[in-house]
Amino acid sequence: MLTEKIKELEAAKAKVEELEQKIVVERAAELATLPANFGYESVAAFVKAVRAAAGGKPAKRRKTRKVAGKPKKQKKTRTRAKITDETRAEVKKLLEANKTGAEIAKALKISVPSVQNIKKALGLVKARV
Repeated sequence: MLTEKIKELEAAKAKVEELEQKIVVERAAELATLPANFGYESVAAFVKAVRAAAGGKPAKRRKTRKVAGKPKKQKKTRTRAKITDETRAEVKKLLEANKTGAEIAKALKISVPSVQNIKKALGLVKARV
């Protein structure tokens, strides 16, 4: 009795698998004919129309050709400042002249954090408590 039920179950599983495969094939065939059924000459045109109807934005495409007359934008990259002994001496001299960190950075063309690091290395900054 149990073996008959197991055989029935196996037969049902095989039938389900067969039906699933048929569905996959039939669905693919139906989807392939959709653009023509709605009067579109290509799948791309059909997809574009569906997206527009759904209110979605079209997929972004990369520009592969250059537009004449428009120069390519260059990224601005900063060069790393070389902190030398002369730079450290100049920072110390400007600090003694009561210049601010921003003024020193601008005068020596280095960043404000670099000025702060030099001040720290020279022992001119109090430690936070």
